[in-house]
Amino acid sequence: MVETSRKIVNSVWFTNFIIGVIFAAGVVVGLQTDRDIHQRYGNVLYVLDYIILYIFVFEIIVKMIAKFPKPWDFFRDGWNVFDFIIVAVCFLPFGGAFIAVLRLARILRVLRLISVLPKLQLLVGALIKSIPSMSYVGLLLLLLFYIYAVIGTNLFGQNDPIHFGSIGKSMITLFSVITLEGWIDIYNIQVFGSDLYKTDALENVATVPSAHPVAAPVYFITFILFGTMIMLNLFIGIIINGMEETNREEAVKEIARIRGELHNISIEEEINLIQSDIERINESLILLKNRISAGKK
Repeated sequence: MVETSRKIVNSVWFTNFIIGVIFAAGVVVGLQTDRDIHQRYGNVLYVLDYIILYIFVFEIIVKMIAKFPKPWDFFRDGWNVFDFIIVAVCFLPFGGAFIAVLRLARILRVLRLISVLPKLQLLVGALIKSIPSMSYVGLLLLLLFYIYAVIGTNLFGQNDPIHFGSIGKSMITLFSVITLEGWIDIYNIQVFGSDLYKTDALENVATVPSAHPVAAPVYFITFILFGTMIMLNLFIGIIINGMEETNREEAVKEIARIRGELHNISIEEEINLIQSDIERINESLILLKNRISAGKK
């Protein structure tokens, strides 16, 4: 039975089947949000939901059996723990006010695609690895927001109290500016003054309308350059670096795993493995050469 469970867990068809069930779970939850469909086919969707849930339970049981004589090794993998928690939450006796929690748990089952697809695991692993570096960039971005919020409140507070009436309002305004969505109107109010560039909201609130034809362009252009062009690109660079590190770690783990199984493979397969190792080394050398060339420029 243990050997059969291992064959099932390691088989491609089982992985593809679970992926299909996860997609089905997402579709069923989506259909349950439609009132007409729920009224007509509510019982069918309810049965399908429970079938999907017990398929996931079967998957967990098979994976634990495959770990015998140490079934607890199943929980050594963080992704297995993630799957177990999502399935376990669906069995909790939620009702009444907590029915929304149960619905949330059901839709979270779609996230199990991450634990099934290795490429998604790499992406999530890269994001997690990037969090410490991203936190420092986030702190720097927060300081930038605060400095520009103070400047904006002092410069434009009386002309445009809706957007720059306080530091809190200024920071919310700067957040919308950094997304580059609808910032032109905010910019024009400061450049031409709230008396010339009128809006219904500002008509009765602007205490001292004033134009800032020089300060406003400098303020907005420098903030967009620092905030959007530099800071956000720093986030992207950190994530890319995290992905490279995760790929290298996964390659090392794969080589170590394969080396531990060399006694079970043929000489030709071993030669192919060595060739793939050489290709990975060549790719790393090319990346290093490109970095050195970029540094010299």
